[in-house]
Parts: sequence; structure tokens; C-alpha cells
Amino acid sequence: MTPITQPYQSRLAQEAAMVLRQEPVVYPHARLPPGRGLDPAQLKRYEEDGFVQIEDFFGPEEIADFRAELQRMASDATLTAREETIREPGGRDVRSIFSIHTLSDAFSRLARHPRLLDITQQILGSRVYIHQSRANLKPGFSGKEFYWHSDFETWHVEDGMPAMRAVSCSIALTDNNEFNGPLMLMPGSHRQFIRCVGETPANHYKESLRAQHYGTPDPLHLSLLAEQGGIASIKGRAGSVVFFDCNTMHGSNSNISPFPRSNLFLVYNSVENTLNAPHGNLAPRPEFIATRENVRALTPVEPPVHRTPQAALTE
Repeated sequence: MTPITQPYQSRLAQEAAMVLRQEPVVYPHARLPPGRGLDPAQLKRYEEDGFVQIEDFFGPEEIADFRAELQRMASDATLTAREETIREPGGRDVRSIFSIHTLSDAFSRLARHPRLLDITQQILGSRVYIHQSRANLKPGFSGKEFYWHSDFETWHVEDGMPAMRAVSCSIALTDNNEFNGPLMLMPGSHRQFIRCVGETPANHYKESLRAQHYGTPDPLHLSLLAEQGGIASIKGRAGSVVFFDCNTMHGSNSNISPFPRSNLFLVYNSVENTLNAPHGNLAPRPEFIATRENVRALTPVEPPVHRTPQAALTE
């Protein structure tokens, strides 16, 4: 297990601070066969910017299946009554569904997709498990924003994640455009950790999953990060995938357009970076938010083969 790194203390001091990252962005890894994982240019872009986007990672038939499965889950009254389902602040629309890889066989298989495992293991230099999974639904007209934050700051403080050795994979189920609140990332922000102020309340997750108020960076340091690297708006067709470092500063605007925006998130953590006790005497968050029990390394599962009608006729 990676030892706790003291520079990443947060929510304890009276003033915010910026601390240099202590770990590599891309860990040493075994060379993959040609055509697997990120190519050298993509890997360099990930290391420099803290993220890389790949268009058309999944085909239209695969995305249609994922969309149908998410619609089934969001329409299931039994499932939406569970704690894993988060409502929009001030409303009844579904904001997020957590632990989708344990609630759905289809998303369990997706989490083990060979191409996803190749890339995440290539970046993290080890085998991986799912730390967290969720679907974020941003319905037209009512989908609320996600304020700027580093996932690692929350996972380190509230979950006890030792090191920056996790990567998020965001899969677009709908077109993400300039109108419907696409993911925004600050290039290069992953190289600096922002200490936040404010003592974390007990059971903070019950509010933070709807609207986060603790663990959000101060305006000065957000401005410095934006001045250094700018802001990238991640727009792309349904089927595109973004891999981003756990410490990359990100957020998204509300969706006041008529166009819904739905993305799946799979967070892969190194099996060498499993969780310790949370900081600040906090109680561990529930398993559906932060995996502590099922940390076995994932094994790949080949996805279903989608055949065209013509292909089926010629067999």
C-alpha cells in the first residue's frame, strides 16, 4: 500500500495553499503490444495536460445499449429509492446514480472492457479495481452544475486514498456540446494540489453529492490554475471517452438547454493504492461511494459483438 503523503493534508489550515504533486502522472508500466493502450502522443498529452480525449471510442450500437440500460435504471422506482440514487438539489430529477458497476450487469461488463483496462493499467502502472462508478444525468433545462474540484482532494480527505494513483474515465452517452454543460478541465492543474479550508462535517457526502461546499478550491488558486493552463471544454459525440487524472481540476456548468447530457464515470484505482482511514476522524463513506471491500484486480471481459443485418445474413 502506498504510504500517506503529508503534503496533501487539506481542510485543516485556516488558509488555502498550493502544493506540488509528489507522484508521477504516468507510472512505469509494461509495454503493451502495438495497437493497445494509448499511443505515445496520447500518453504524452495525458501526462502534460492531465487528460486525453478519444472520439468514437464506442460505436453507436454500444452507446445505444448503454443509454437503454441507464434509462431502465433511472425509471426503476425500486432502484431510484435506494441511497445510490442522488436527486438534483431542490428538485426530484435524478442527478446521479452511484455504483452502477454493482447495480447493472451491463455496466459491470463495461468496467472490465479490455480497452479501458489496457489504458488505465498503462497509466497507473499496475492492475486496477473500481474505486467509484456513477452515471451523471444532466436533464435539459434543470441539470445543475458541478462546481470546480479535484476528486483526489475529496478521496484523500474523506476516503483515505493515499496517493494520486487513480484515473477517471468519462463516457459520453449523449453528444456533449457547448450548450448542455460539458465537462470542463484545467490543463496542467493535476501537477499542483490545492489545500482547501473548512472542517468537514459528519456525513458530508449526503449533501456534497447534490452540491459540494467543502473541498472546493478558493477563487485565487482557481484563477492561478486557469491563468497557467486555461480551461478546456470537453465537447464530443456520443461514444467519445475522456481519461483524466484524479487531481485534474474540473467542473461543469448547469444545463439550461433543451438537450440532455448523460455521461458514465468509471474511476480506476491502483491495487497498490487501496484506501486507508479517512482524515480528520471522519467515518468512512459508504461502499457505494468509496470501495473498500471489493479491491480485487479486474479481469477483462470481451464486449458483446454487434453485427449488422447483412453480416448476420451471410453467416
